[in-house]
Amino acid sequence: SSNLICKYLLLNSSHQGIMSSSLVLPRADQFVQLLRILNTNVNGKHKVPYALRIIKGIGRRFAILCCKIAQVDVNRRAGDLTEAEINKISDIFAKPTEYGVPKWFLNRQRCIRDGTWSQAYSNSVDTKLREDKERMKKVRKHRGLRHFWGLKVKGQHSKSTGRTGKTLGVTRKK
Repeated sequence: SSNLICKYLLLNSSHQGIMSSSLVLPRADQFVQLLRILNTNVNGKHKVPYALRIIKGIGRRFAILCCKIAQVDVNRRAGDLTEAEINKISDIFAKPTEYGVPKWFLNRQRCIRDGTWSQAYSNSVDTKLREDKERMKKVRKHRGLRHFWGLKVKGQHSKSTGRTGKTLGVTRKK
């Protein structure tokens, strides 16, 4: 539908010589500059999937997939979404497997606690990561010990980089 198409007009800024963009909207009275989705401020000027990326745990591919499942045009601006569309997208984030998202697409696979496959987003990303680190420390796993000691965890070299902590100065000859 032609009323959903948004265009960018490039206007030459005469006083600074900088190219700036102007957003032309079909329904300017219903446009929202700043949306609140999943406890996150989302910029309404960006296209929907790229605006949703600001939510922690939601990447580009997952956001595009959720927009397609919710039947939201990926070229629409986020500020142009209705409340029903926002609720539908949030529901897909909460229960992706019920909407046909494949299990391998999720960022929290086979949770150690209950064995479920889910998508961690917003504040739950930090919570689940902290719980995983605490569990690894508790069972004295090698990765957990490296986290505890503040060392590199994933096999990186530590001889010359990542030197934090006490500094040893050079002593002068007397």
